Amino acid sequence: MREYIVQKGDTLHRVASAFKLSADTLIADNPWAATQPYLICGQLLYIRPSTDRKYVIQSGENARQIAKQFGVELDELRLANSGLAEHNFVEGKIIIIPEDHRDQIVRLRGEYSYEDLMEDLKALVHRFPFIEVGSIGTSVMGKDIPYIRIGQGTRKIHANASVHANEWLTTPCLLRFIEQYARGIDGAEGRDAEQLHDEWGKQTGNPWVYGGSPQDLMEHTSLWVVPMVNPDGVELVQQGVLPTHPLYHELRKWNEGRADFRGWKANIRGVDLNDQFPAYWEEEVRRRGKTGPSRRDYAGPAPLSEPESKALADLTEREQFDMVLSIHSQGQEIYWNYRDLEPKESRDWALQLAAATGYRAVKLGGSDAGYKDWFIQRFGKPGFTVEVGLGVNPLPMRDYEDIAAEVGMLMATVLSW
Repeated sequence: MREYIVQKGDTLHRVASAFKLSADTLIADNPWAATQPYLICGQLLYIRPSTDRKYVIQSGENARQIAKQFGVELDELRLANSGLAEHNFVEGKIIIIPEDHRDQIVRLRGEYSYEDLMEDLKALVHRFPFIEVGSIGTSVMGKDIPYIRIGQGTRKIHANASVHANEWLTTPCLLRFIEQYARGIDGAEGRDAEQLHDEWGKQTGNPWVYGGSPQDLMEHTSLWVVPMVNPDGVELVQQGVLPTHPLYHELRKWNEGRADFRGWKANIRGVDLNDQFPAYWEEEVRRRGKTGPSRRDYAGPAPLSEPESKALADLTEREQFDMVLSIHSQGQEIYWNYRDLEPKESRDWALQLAAATGYRAVKLGGSDAGYKDWFIQRFGKPGFTVEVGLGVNPLPMRDYEDIAAEVGMLMATVLSW
């Protein structure tokens, strides 16, 4: 075994992914890791040799055939087996089969972090120059809160994710759709419908599976996405807090002495960002009964007191969206109403979203001060809160592919209206 020294930002899943191991394998070799909620910088991990996928070349096979058989790119196969050329493909030779990413940018390498988000946004803009990326403001700790824009159409749609810290899995699920959408647009340029049907998968490596033309959607719609509203909270949930943090003692107190922050929903100041909006805010405060910072349900000292919620409200005021979706977890439900202020068509649209995703459209009562609530009250337009997945937050990473597919159906349905 080799030794590895834990670095800032490391988690069991991230280290395991980096060395192509499972988290269970890493724990088996380092059993103490299961007894503490987070890894600590400087700790030593024992890493066993990687369990790469391997294959014994059969008689008459070549690189292209093997790549196709395992569904990987030919270049990736060659990269994983340095120096491999056609004449090296002799019967009985053992080669490594790489993971099938197919030039995929957005994927999990352990818990999806703020740093992963910023790296993926940079890669998306480089690969798809028609994507616009910027910042709507900064978090309490000074992190940029990025936005993504695709399209210049007159119909403006907005979606956001990771408003609650322990719902971070919603970020890569939403970003996965952005990549699919961008690949669909990129693959559509200069091709007629028949060519698209035959070539999309081959040209993009990630076929547009939702029907219709993504090029047409881009021309008629402006899609604005804020994929991680609460970056400070996400980092806290994933990595915990060290004594060097300026709010260390306060955070431990607000978390009721727990060292494990995986149940934390709020921002870094203990304010629930989805109770921050000026839509019967005082009534929500009374209902919650929280009078000070907490891991959840404290609405803050005043509406929009937090820079994250203020930045989201300012973006919404400036762009005057036609429809918004706030993606949360969990429950597989779609909330579409607010105090009977929603437009008449909201219920029918919620039923369409439910049909597309397999979720339930729910008329919700007894809730105020959420982003969707404020949008409906302020603009009189359709707004939806979507609770993806089932289970306990943070949802397990093994659910990522299924939830990402459901978010894709949700977003494609909204864009195609």
